[in-house]
Amino acid sequence: MEERDKKGSCVLCQGKPVKYAFIKENRQAFSIGGMCAVLGVSRSGYYEWLDRPESARCQEEKRLGEKVMEIHTGSRETYGTRRIQKVLAEQGEALSRARTRRLMKQRGLESKSRRKFKATTNSNHNRPVAPNLLAREFEVAKPNTVYVGDITYIATTEGWLYLAIWIDLYSRAVVGWAMSERINAQLVTDALIMSIWRRRPGSGLMAHSDQDSQYASASISGASQGSRLHLQHEPSG
Repeated sequence: MEERDKKGSCVLCQGKPVKYAFIKENRQAFSIGGMCAVLGVSRSGYYEWLDRPESARCQEEKRLGEKVMEIHTGSRETYGTRRIQKVLAEQGEALSRARTRRLMKQRGLESKSRRKFKATTNSNHNRPVAPNLLAREFEVAKPNTVYVGDITYIATTEGWLYLAIWIDLYSRAVVGWAMSERINAQLVTDALIMSIWRRRPGSGLMAHSDQDSQYASASISGASQGSRLHLQHEPSG
């Protein structure tokens, strides 16, 4: 009863079509005459609205809403507005994210991220591995001499995002970062380039990471050569 009262108080501020829809939805619980009196509409107006054929726009909204619900259910309730919009586009339905969001909200649909373990380490590759010059000496004397890289992942309402960072080992401050839906060499390269452009380290900087395939790629090797820094890889544990 309390929930209905809350809905009714919201309906009082709405236009006649919303009030008529509320009366239709709750006609089994309350008298039509009583609801018309409380909401300030006439019974004749309600019955006229009830007999009126549904507009083309309402029919289109209902059709699209059913599609949105079908896609959301098919994704095990993990898809948000961006992915649902993409699937709709693949089906020939051009909807804005705002409209997709509204259709979801009307039906009480929310995305639920799958919080499974996401592997970020892949040391099983045949790419060249740089020697480990740091030798686990993690105390350095001055800034911009050793940067340490790592990758983690973040669950969002739109799915997983991967975050690559580089940390100045002297201050433990993050000096470069990049985010992407894909975990690849470009992700760590972008983060490294950002750190170099932000800090402008001198020649001889060490870039230390594990032996993941992303850190042993040709693209990050090219970035390191262009910036006169030394790559080195921590042996896998």
